[in-house]
Amino acid sequence: MKIGIIGAGNIGSTLTRRLTALGHDVAVANSRGPDTLRDLAEETGATAVTATEAARDRDLVVVTIPQARVPDLPDDLLAGAADGLVVVDTGNYYPRERDGAIEAIEQGAVESRWVEQQLGHPVIKAFNNIYADHLMNNGQDAGTANRIALPVAGDDAQAKQTVLGLVDELGFDPVDAGPLQNGLALEPDGSPIAQTYSARELVERLRS
Repeated sequence: MKIGIIGAGNIGSTLTRRLTALGHDVAVANSRGPDTLRDLAEETGATAVTATEAARDRDLVVVTIPQARVPDLPDDLLAGAADGLVVVDTGNYYPRERDGAIEAIEQGAVESRWVEQQLGHPVIKAFNNIYADHLMNNGQDAGTANRIALPVAGDDAQAKQTVLGLVDELGFDPVDAGPLQNGLALEPDGSPIAQTYSARELVERLRS
C-alpha cells in the first residue's frame, strides 16, 4: 500500500519503521519539515514530505499527532486525496498532561469523531492503545498463542477492514471494536489503553 504518516513521534516513527520493513511505500511528515526527517528516511527508505504531500495519492493516511494540534493541520490536507482514502487516527486526549481542554471533547464528544470533524473526512481509530516499543517488537505470527490484540473502531466497513488487515500484517490480532462511537472505550479512561490483551480478553473487556 501507499501509506502516509503525519506525525513522527513515538508511534509515527515506529509505524514508519515497521511498515517500510513490510514493503509498503511510506511517506512521512511532521510539523517541522522534511529536512528534520532525513535520518528516519535514510534509515527506513521512507520519503520525507510535507503533511499535505503525505496525504496526496495515498491509499491510507495515519494521523498520529497530539489532539490539540489537529486543527493546525493544513486546510487543504486532504485536497489531493485519492477516492476511498482510509484515514487512521491514533490519538488520545490528555487535557492536563498535554492538550489543554478541548470543549467538544469535554462535553462528551468521541475523540475521533472530533478529529474527523476537523479533517472533514471519516476516520478509523486504531493504534492508540499500544506502546511504541510493543508495536515495534512484540508482533507475532498469526495463530501464535496469546498474540497481542489491537482494537479497531470505525463506521466505514471497507475502510475498517483495510486497517484490520494492516494490524494483522504488523503481527497483532485485529479486533473489530464496532462503530467509531465505541472509540470511547479505547480512550484514556477506558480499559484497553496500553494493555496487552489477547483477542479473547480484549473482546471481553470491550463487552464489559
